[in-house]
Amino acid sequence: MVRLTRPPLAGTTAVRGSVNGCPTFRLTVRSLQRISPRVTRMVAGGPGLSAFQENGCTDAHVRILFPRAGVTYPDDFDMRWILARLPREHWPRTRTYTVRYVDWLAGELAIDFFDHGRPGLARSWLASVEPGDDVLMQGPGGRYRPNEHADWHLFVGDQVALPAIAAALEALDIGARARVVLDVTDAADHQPLVSAADLDVTWLHRAEGDDVVRTVERMRFGDGEVDAFVHCEARATHLLRRHLFKERGLRKDQLSISGYWRLGMNDEAWRAWKAAHPVDDAPPAPRSGIHQ
Repeated sequence: MVRLTRPPLAGTTAVRGSVNGCPTFRLTVRSLQRISPRVTRMVAGGPGLSAFQENGCTDAHVRILFPRAGVTYPDDFDMRWILARLPREHWPRTRTYTVRYVDWLAGELAIDFFDHGRPGLARSWLASVEPGDDVLMQGPGGRYRPNEHADWHLFVGDQVALPAIAAALEALDIGARARVVLDVTDAADHQPLVSAADLDVTWLHRAEGDDVVRTVERMRFGDGEVDAFVHCEARATHLLRRHLFKERGLRKDQLSISGYWRLGMNDEAWRAWKAAHPVDDAPPAPRSGIHQ
């Protein structure tokens, strides 16, 4: 559960050098827990958490910085110095993750890592990291919080979007109504969902042939104004965007929608592709490969 009222923390705040307004801060890994066969929850904390400035978004996210092997960085890890003085190939690699929750009383931040089943940067890091190790982050970013004036809410996502959807459900008030469609591999990926709202939850299992696009297309929408949060793999998001705008008639201010990841692209490639193609289109489906 996200605690939005933050007590001050004493001690070190940020690592030097905010970039694009987002501070870089250092936390210590406190625990690693496998919460489902494909999801590992990392809980980290320490004085550096005081540099994390809450933005009110339920999709708040951070970038984890992975230093390059063999590169010497300044002790204070000043990102402005690094970006200005080091060649690009020496910059830390980054991966973006939703913050599952922040517990200010315990001084902890949690991130859920989904294992796509293929080698990748974060997977290798998780295999070697231990409690007591440091982790560097930048953030937070974020754009969405449920519209409290909506008549009902629609949440559609896969395992990668599950942390943001779970956080949004926890933010809903008593009396709110939410329809939730979650696209996961199989029943082992189910997680408890906690909310004061009235929830109608559908779990889809890709291993059994369930299809998230077809499910939303066949769905009976509720009455009144909907506030929708739709985030999943890019190809599905592309089809759902078209359906929700053209067939359902949603306005842009009713819909938060984006591809959180793209089959066949790692995070750097997907971010570069999105920067070059700002809105609608998704790249052709690959023959193989997976987000890493």
